Amino acid sequence: MQNDRVQAVHESFLRRVKNGQLPKAATALTLEDAGLAAHELIDVFGVQLLTRHLDRTARALQKRGEGFYTIGSSGHENNAAIAWALRPTDMAFLHYRDAAFQLGRARQVSQAMGQQTPLWDMLLSFSTSSEDPISGGRHKVLGSKSLFIPPQTSTIASHLPKAVGTAFSIAVAKRVKPEHQTLPNGAIIACSFGDASLNHSTTQGALNTASWAAFQGSPLPLLFICEDNGIGISTKTPNGWVEQSVKYRPAIQYFSCNGLDVLDTFYTAQQAAHYIRTHRRPAILHMKCVRLFGHAGPDVQTAYLSKEEISNTEAYDPLLQTAAHIIARNIASSAEVLEMYESTARRVERVAEQAITRPRLQTARAVMDSIIPPKRETKAVAPSSKAARKTCFGASDMRAMTQAQHMGKLINFALTDLMLTHDEIIMAGEDIGKKGGVYGVTQRLQSRFGPHRVIDSLLDEQSILGLSIGLAHNGFIAMPEVQFLAYLHNAIDQLRGEAATLPFFSKGQYTNPMVIRIAGLGYQRGFGGHFHNENSLAALRDIPGLILACPSNGQDAVLMLRECVRLAREDQRLVVFLEPIALYMQRDLHEAGDNGYLYEYPSPSSSQTIEFGQIGVHGQGNDLAIVTFGNGAYLSRQAQKVLQDKHKMKSTVIDLRWLSPIPKQTLLKALKGKKNILIVDECRAQGSHSEALMALFAENDLTACRIVAEDSFIATGPSFGVTMPSRDSIVAAALNCVQSEMKT
Repeated sequence: MQNDRVQAVHESFLRRVKNGQLPKAATALTLEDAGLAAHELIDVFGVQLLTRHLDRTARALQKRGEGFYTIGSSGHENNAAIAWALRPTDMAFLHYRDAAFQLGRARQVSQAMGQQTPLWDMLLSFSTSSEDPISGGRHKVLGSKSLFIPPQTSTIASHLPKAVGTAFSIAVAKRVKPEHQTLPNGAIIACSFGDASLNHSTTQGALNTASWAAFQGSPLPLLFICEDNGIGISTKTPNGWVEQSVKYRPAIQYFSCNGLDVLDTFYTAQQAAHYIRTHRRPAILHMKCVRLFGHAGPDVQTAYLSKEEISNTEAYDPLLQTAAHIIARNIASSAEVLEMYESTARRVERVAEQAITRPRLQTARAVMDSIIPPKRETKAVAPSSKAARKTCFGASDMRAMTQAQHMGKLINFALTDLMLTHDEIIMAGEDIGKKGGVYGVTQRLQSRFGPHRVIDSLLDEQSILGLSIGLAHNGFIAMPEVQFLAYLHNAIDQLRGEAATLPFFSKGQYTNPMVIRIAGLGYQRGFGGHFHNENSLAALRDIPGLILACPSNGQDAVLMLRECVRLAREDQRLVVFLEPIALYMQRDLHEAGDNGYLYEYPSPSSSQTIEFGQIGVHGQGNDLAIVTFGNGAYLSRQAQKVLQDKHKMKSTVIDLRWLSPIPKQTLLKALKGKKNILIVDECRAQGSHSEALMALFAENDLTACRIVAEDSFIATGPSFGVTMPSRDSIVAAALNCVQSEMKT
């Protein structure tokens, strides 16, 4: 049935153009009024034809088993006119129906450079060839490095928060020029989405963030494009809903166009772009269009639309509208329009037959090759001078650096030094500026570096992470803070679906280098419950390519944080730095007043380092190896002393530090000669890190015991720690582990 409708639209175009049954002009605009030359209209029409025949061919290939799941652009072809209204260096985050935009931009660039092969490139993508220049055959995506179009695979507009961030970065780059700046200062950012996606929280959050920022005067050159075809898969959008939802947003200018008419679309898009470029404020272009051929792939419209509704929609074919403009203005005759249409069809079919013969990915190694982005060249940066540090820190903090401090203070020193050394570091988060964070870890950073580098964000984790991804698109190293680990789950798709997948779907051409600081884990006294104490890391450990770091003491925190910034800056890695809240202010290790958990600040010019994958080892005992991290390392070192003093058991505490990926070989090497292994994991039994460690040890013929948290949320009050390991329960587990092994 679906292929019947493709054929019906095809035959309708041929018949109506031949018989002169063309729609009346939907606009009174002349070419001169619209600002479009006759030859440009022909170029746009050529792009529209290419888009339509790519859809037809994709469905034919899919039917033959030579093509794969694809979402068509038919009905949205006037996106080509929007591309024409923008500059080729205006970065565009595209809706999945925007093939015409990419083809239009390629036509613009090829006229200037003569090096674009958009038809061939898209057919390689449709047929999942490993020669596809954007994704290497990993997904059918729109995207091109040379066209400033990062690839998108999202179907829920989760690319909008990073579009906001990218637009925000343009003004920041005027004040702080990043080493790897990508966008010109006069650029605007375009992001498009469907009317159904307008209802998603991600879209609403992005619109709200843009409105919130612009309302306060922040420059935000951003064009939202809502492509309103009136239906989302099978659910119709109420008439007037899009307009009423977006027209009166504070500080966002509203524009509306008839997306079926090429002149109105081009003219309105130009007006919107001019407004944004002139005022550096966001705007939304509401583009009314139609969806032809159903939602995607095997979708059968007759399951939810009547034949009459389908036929009525097909009568609004935008190609007929463009053909009517061309013929009415004597730019080309009906016969010439038909020849353009049919010759384009023949060309697409001919190129498709060549594209399907090209190689495809065959091995896991080939598929995974782009999960980890490539390294990039960076300028060597020396630590800031003593004079600059003294001016930045002040005399009191300089004195404090010579004294042992708790983790929270040491992280503050490290962040200050890193921002002093690397101008491209931008921090953002809830309450991190004037307040200095919930725990004071970011105190005085905003006064030291200004509100453009230490940003008090609105309360929306999706927007915080989206801002950071967008900053990375323009060469910055973002260091966002998620206030509590539990809050991350409000926005995990920004890491899983956007940041981590970007190098994967672009063959490493686009990356998201950043360090996300998250305060988390359990053991907070007198504050929290499950929102402020969260001991689950499963959602982070599950993301391919993401590095998860977790220090257990202040000195490690400083050295690991520096390594995390290096990983982002030089290796372009996506890094999460998990800070155990309960250890922020911890001073004592074994008894009150011993100050055993205070450390001096490692100078940036010192030779002290903790490299990626380097574990921490405390003690040299062979009776027992305790493998742990975070709060578990702190508690295990307490248990280590009890085991030695009371039970004469000599143990070694191995602090993993780097939780994902697990430093497997380094860990296995450290376990050589150890008679027993105990895993201390403060996370919940189901889905905890200990599961992966137990599997690793079993695969290497090692036997281990484990002590973990209960499968429970964390309570507030005196019972804050009862569901998790304690010093005494670790001691008991260690004794039981050794005795069990002796019996065996």
